[in-house]
Order: sequence, then C-alpha cells, then structure tokens
Amino acid sequence: MKIAVGSCGVLADLPEDAFIVPVKALRAEGTSYHYLPASRYIELDQEPIAAIESSFNKHDLPFVTCTTWTTDGFFRETKDMVRYRLEEGCSVVEMECAALAACCRKRGAKFGQFLFTADSLANVHEYDARSFGTGSHEKALLLGLDVLRDYN
Repeated sequence: MKIAVGSCGVLADLPEDAFIVPVKALRAEGTSYHYLPASRYIELDQEPIAAIESSFNKHDLPFVTCTTWTTDGFFRETKDMVRYRLEEGCSVVEMECAALAACCRKRGAKFGQFLFTADSLANVHEYDARSFGTGSHEKALLLGLDVLRDYN
C-alpha cells in the first residue's frame, strides 16, 4: 500500500488545516495518461482509504471525503475553471493525486492519499494564501506514519 500526504487549495468554503480524504481525482494533468488509458477520473483504492479513515477516527480527527481536481499547472486555476470544477463536484485542487494513483495502479500497488487544506480559491474574486496549511505539516506527517504502521 502506498500513502501520500499533501496540501491542497480549497475551491469550496473549507477552513484552513482541515483534513480531506480524496476518493476520486479528476485527471487534468498529463502524467496519469502515461500509465493508464484516458478517462475523466481515477477512483482511489478502498483499502488505503479505509486505513486512512480508521487512523483519523482513532485520533478523533474530523475529515471529509471529496473529489479532487489534479492539475499540473497553477495557472490553470482561473475564475471560470474554478467555478466549472465546483460544478463538477470537486472541492479541492492539488498537483499529484491522479498521477500517483495511476502510477500505483499500473504497478499493482494500492494507493490512498490524504490532504490538508492550505490556500483558498473559494472566493474567485480574491485569492487567499492564508498560511499555506503550515499548522498541519507536522501533524500530517505523523498521521501518514500512523496509517502505515497500523496497516502493516
């Protein structure tokens, strides 16, 4: 099982330093297409998702599941595209989930990821850098190690 931990920008009105567990990633980057046939989304594997959720529950940490938008260029996060992605059901944006999920699937490894919220694009008229989720960095790393320890 492979676990990734990372930060994400929020498209919806979510607080900073909240934990998010993606269950599906919109493939709007190029890397995933080198590993799997073209498709709009990639579903993340249930086993790692369950391990992540179990760890969060063990620590009484609130989290939400979501569909994430994986893009490999922050310049694509235009006002119109943010609105469109929200309409498609994406609540966060990041740069690696779909690519890592596709690579793992191609290699026969189970993959899951959890994210912590950082900057905000929820107000398309005023970008909010906030603190880039610095309050979650250490906690997220320790949680990732905890998930792997409990899983193995």
